[in-house]
Amino acid sequence: MRAAQMTGWRGALDIVDLPDPAPAPDGVVLKVLACGVCRSDWHAWTGSDPVPLPQVLGHEYCGEVIACGAEVRRWRIGDRVIAPFILACGRCPDCAAGHQTVCADQVVPGFTAPGAFAEQVAVPFADTNLAALPEAIAPDLAAGLGCRVTTAWHALTGRADLRAGEWLAVFGGGGVGISALLLGRALGARVVVVEVVPEKLAHAAALGAEAVVNAAETDAAQAVREITGGGADLALEALGIAETTRAALRALRKLGRMVQVGMPAGDHRQMSLPMDAVYGGQLAIFGTRGMPAWRYPPLLSLIAEGRIDLAPLVTRRIGLSGVAAELAAFDAPAPPGVAVVTDFLS
Repeated sequence: MRAAQMTGWRGALDIVDLPDPAPAPDGVVLKVLACGVCRSDWHAWTGSDPVPLPQVLGHEYCGEVIACGAEVRRWRIGDRVIAPFILACGRCPDCAAGHQTVCADQVVPGFTAPGAFAEQVAVPFADTNLAALPEAIAPDLAAGLGCRVTTAWHALTGRADLRAGEWLAVFGGGGVGISALLLGRALGARVVVVEVVPEKLAHAAALGAEAVVNAAETDAAQAVREITGGGADLALEALGIAETTRAALRALRKLGRMVQVGMPAGDHRQMSLPMDAVYGGQLAIFGTRGMPAWRYPPLLSLIAEGRIDLAPLVTRRIGLSGVAAELAAFDAPAPPGVAVVTDFLS
């Protein structure tokens, strides 16, 4: 199979022929239909979240089942499916309680196992981790929601409990941030998006943000408090950096909530936070990472029924050889929208 393989930090990805994967007894092999390019891939590519080398990155994927292990019961060859990027064992106490995202035996494609910037990918624990992909959802859109949309959905609904009528402040206008904007509006929230890139601010406004704030030109936290009449009810941090995490906390009203969606990596693993604001405002801070597969069907149904339009999220469809350029683009403020690999032959 063709794959884009990383052999060093910040280098070009080699387009190579690798052996086709074989399914584990409890796993399947997918023909990859599409795979998104995510900032988390960039963290691995830069070495700030190091992975074993050589490695095939890519964790936002959907595909068609082409091989099944002997123990697989729920899936058959030809099924179209989507998987979370955290592949849980399905057997431990955390999995039994529905908390697959904290499974101690998890596998993460592109990080702890070969990923989906390839024609095929192996998925272990298939009965636990796969969800059926409705025919109404195109593969490029499914891959675009594979990490960003599902992570944002779980952050808003499974962790921080966003309610209709609340103010949601989104810090970061990339894939996660725009996903949170679209999902927040669908849930009935009023959404402010904070960014430093004018094109991303314009994109957010065009997609229905009630207000946008250019953090390069003003005190973002103060601006959000003024727009919302005292502070956001919920702030979502989508970049994983100290500056935006601090601003997100200071943008909250008293008794507000902040959910950390951006991955703190490299120099941002340790942060100095305004604990005076946490203490004085009696704020709640939530961490979140991914979404378990059992929570996929309601979200997929909303999308398939047209009740949430996520089509604007995917703005670039690329070939396998274009992945390295997309990763390098994350070194600077990246263009609006999500890039998705849909052509595995070029």
